[in-house]
Amino acid sequence: MRLTVLTTAAAELDDAVYYYENELPGLGRRFLNEVLLAFGRIADFPDAYPLLSTQNRRCLLAKFPYGILYHYDKSAAEIIVVAIGHLHRKPDYWLSKPV
Repeated sequence: MRLTVLTTAAAELDDAVYYYENELPGLGRRFLNEVLLAFGRIADFPDAYPLLSTQNRRCLLAKFPYGILYHYDKSAAEIIVVAIGHLHRKPDYWLSKPV
């Protein structure tokens, strides 16, 4: 299964890692590890997470208030990470993001 992270989602991830690392040294690394674990779960079980729209699903992080919005194309065996967003800051902005 191929998992691709869109440039905008990668920028959101970088911003969040930077923020957490500035809050507490090592916390950015813990956040990044949590995201990478979630990527693994998404790749292993892409249908396991709820649909937020007709095409997009969301996986919630266990230890941080973030969600990973992704599109799963079964026919292409591809997962596209569309956004990595904070659940309380503009929580629904990613619903309108195109794949």
